[in-house]
Amino acid sequence: METRCNEIIFRGLVIDIEHMEVKVGEKGWHPYQIIRHPGGVAVLPLHDDGTVTLIRQLRPAVAEFLLELPAGRLSPEEEPEACGRRELLEETGLTAERFDSLGFIHPTPGICDERIYLYLATGLTQGEAEQEPYEDIETLRLPYIQALELAKSGAITDSKTVVALFRGVGKSS
Repeated sequence: METRCNEIIFRGLVIDIEHMEVKVGEKGWHPYQIIRHPGGVAVLPLHDDGTVTLIRQLRPAVAEFLLELPAGRLSPEEEPEACGRRELLEETGLTAERFDSLGFIHPTPGICDERIYLYLATGLTQGEAEQEPYEDIETLRLPYIQALELAKSGAITDSKTVVALFRGVGKSS
């Protein structure tokens, strides 16, 4: 990909916005604004009894509480698995013996470079959650099959959660 005029036009607490021009084959140069995001991690906590723990969390960007996986933003230089373990503990109080990769997704590649790493967490132990002061999170434990049905029906709209639930099916047995 050939680019020119790359310039950060906004620096924020979480994201930056970069303006660039991209050469699109023989169609010439076209302007793009790209949201630069540090990336994140989402964890599918699978209990020994076949249930999963999801969270219901306020998402101001869509003005709703969404049902989703425990997840969070990568800190600078943080490894994805370490981030996943940290977020799982903070949001649910769970720790896991095993973390198995479910790959990664690009949730909004048309405008953002964010990459979300997905993990299946097993061998779970319940402890105390350590939520951030700005978080309003409720945990919900339900059968895996019920979570899949919620994803299939559209009741779960969070993309990282839908993808992880379906990617985890083969690894959950």
